[in-house]
Amino acid sequence: MSKNGDNSDKKEHPSSPYPAWLRWFGRIVGIFLLVTFLQVLFLKWIDPPTSSFMVQRWLQAGLHSEDSFELIYEWRDYEEISDMLKLAVIASEDQRFAEHRGFDLKSIEKAIEDSRDGDRLRGASTISQQVAKNLFLWPGGGFLRKGIEAWYTILIETFWSKKRILEIYLNIAEFGDGVYGAQAAAETYFDTRAEDLTMWQSALMATVLPNPKRFNLHRPSRYMERRRGWVINYMYYLENRRYLGEIE
Repeated sequence: MSKNGDNSDKKEHPSSPYPAWLRWFGRIVGIFLLVTFLQVLFLKWIDPPTSSFMVQRWLQAGLHSEDSFELIYEWRDYEEISDMLKLAVIASEDQRFAEHRGFDLKSIEKAIEDSRDGDRLRGASTISQQVAKNLFLWPGGGFLRKGIEAWYTILIETFWSKKRILEIYLNIAEFGDGVYGAQAAAETYFDTRAEDLTMWQSALMATVLPNPKRFNLHRPSRYMERRRGWVINYMYYLENRRYLGEIE
C-alpha cells in the first residue's frame, strides 16, 4: 500500500494560467471572427436578400404600427445598373474609391484639419465602410460600432472586388424611407429601370445619400439642385479618366 494512500493515484492537472473570463472572451472573439469571415466570403458570390438597415427599419415600422410603411427592395446585377449612377455615387461619396483599400486616409486627415479650424466634423466614410455598416451593423457612432465596421471593411476589401463592392452598395443604399437600392429608387422616383437612369437623374439620386431621411427625391431642395450640378461636373472628370474601367 502506498504511503500516500489514494492520493498517489490521482493525476494532477495543471490549471490554466488564464482566468475563466478571459478564456470565455477569447472564445467569443474567435467565434465572431469566424462568423464575420464566413459572412463576407459567402457574399462574394451570393446576393444579399436584405441588409441590417432594412431589417431594423422594418422592425421599427412594426413596433410603431406604421401601417402605411412599405419596404421596396429589388436586386439588380452590376450590368443592369446605369453607369451614370455608378459614376454619380462615386463622385458624391468616394472620389478615391479605385485607389484606397477601404479607408481614405487623405479625406480623414482633411476632415480632422477642418475640425481643428473650427468647422463641423464631417464624415469621411468610404463606400466600402458604408457597405459594412449598412449590410451588417446599425446606425449611430461609438467606438464599438466603428471598430466592428473597420473589421468588416478590411474583410470586404480583402475578399471582394471593387466591382462587387459597388454592386452591393448600389443595391442596399437607402434613397428614401423604405426605398433601398437603385432599382427601387428608379421605379419610385422616375418610373424607369435602374439601367435606364440618365446622368441628371443619377446625379440627383446621389445627392440624397448622405441623409436619405432629410432629402426627398420627390421634392428636391435648392441644396440638392446645387449639389447635383457639382456631382455632374465631377462625373465628367471621372468619365474622362475612364474611371469605371479602373475598378473592374
